Amino acid sequence: MDLPGPIHDFLLVFLGSGLILGGLGVVLLTNPIYSAFSLGLVFVCISLFYIPSNSHFVAAAQLLIYVGAINVLIIFAVMFMNGSEYYNDFNLWTVGDGVTSVVCTSIFASLITTILDTSWYGIIWTTRSNQIIEQDLISNSQQIGIHLSTDFFFHLN
Repeated sequence: MDLPGPIHDFLLVFLGSGLILGGLGVVLLTNPIYSAFSLGLVFVCISLFYIPSNSHFVAAAQLLIYVGAINVLIIFAVMFMNGSEYYNDFNLWTVGDGVTSVVCTSIFASLITTILDTSWYGIIWTTRSNQIIEQDLISNSQQIGIHLSTDFFFHLN
């Protein structure tokens, strides 16, 4: 999809914020039905990320499979469960919540550190007529990643 730069940036920021808010809703909402609807929002935002990269079939497949089947199955399973058991013995903070938050915070901090320490400009992606110079790549795993992302996902001409 050939969108102008500001519209493309706005679309990515909008979908990214919907993805983050939906993910927070899945984790933080105590009602499992609301959490399942937030998961549906996450699935929709993930599938809409494929549209600006001209992968319309992948976006439609994601919508049909994840939102249309899996999320509806989760919602039906949650609705058939007894909802009153979630609100009995409701504690605001338990030991498991503390351990989980410490583990998740440490994983998040390590991911941010890895992202900031990675040299993202070390690979020359394109040269003359969009051909990738494979000898400039450092390792075989980088060559495999480039082939997977260009030949099977983006289809660069």
